[in-house]
Amino acid sequence: MHVHEWGDPEAPPVLCLHGVMAHGERFRRLAEERLAGRFRVLAPDLRGHGRSGWEPPWTIAQHVEDLRETLEAAGVERVAVIGHSFGGRLTLELTAAGVVERSVLLDPVVWVPPAIMLERAEQNRPDRSFASEDEARAERAPLSPLAPAELIDEELRQHLVRGADGRLRFRYSQSAVIAALGELAQQPPAWERLQVPTLLVVGADTDVTVPAVVDALRSELEDLEVVTVPGRHVVLWDAYDETSAAVERFLEDAGA
Repeated sequence: MHVHEWGDPEAPPVLCLHGVMAHGERFRRLAEERLAGRFRVLAPDLRGHGRSGWEPPWTIAQHVEDLRETLEAAGVERVAVIGHSFGGRLTLELTAAGVVERSVLLDPVVWVPPAIMLERAEQNRPDRSFASEDEARAERAPLSPLAPAELIDEELRQHLVRGADGRLRFRYSQSAVIAALGELAQQPPAWERLQVPTLLVVGADTDVTVPAVVDALRSELEDLEVVTVPGRHVVLWDAYDETSAAVERFLEDAGA
């Protein structure tokens, strides 16, 4: 796996997990501005994404195994984890595996009913390619309406590549994305295996971590803090200041 890393290798570790169609460098600003002074920040590109290998299997179990191997290679036994979207679900899976000390869930996908996930997977089957950067920007920007333009521009520089056909595509395997969406129809781990201090950051206008999910997490997790921030699903873009401040405080409160 390709791992983006910031901070002192001897500092307490923080693992950052991106969502589908994204990449580990999405955490660059959070790491450089908020965390790297006190923590060793590891942000891998998940299998099928970015500069990591794209070959299957793309199951949740394989992603967890990849991450455990990555932590072992880095000499890390237990870790604080920040997970966005699908990365939030992987954070729950790693917590159930016993390697997580504290977790930060950024608008996580906890579970989606199979019928809804079938619809979303079908929506992702067509080729997502662009004739120009402006076309890609026009498609990306409405998904995070409060995001500063420079963050969208950075995403295009980091993640958009031109294929042999001359079209621009984001750097991920479409097959891996569809497989991951299908995996999210599986029930999450049992709640009793997820009892670590947890920060949940939710976008006020998200259509992912809906109120019913927030209520379930409040009911089942014994040590949960909930912070609502402006914007939609990509909280580190729509509400960077509010989200990063909450994450920094939560990790520093641990005395790590």
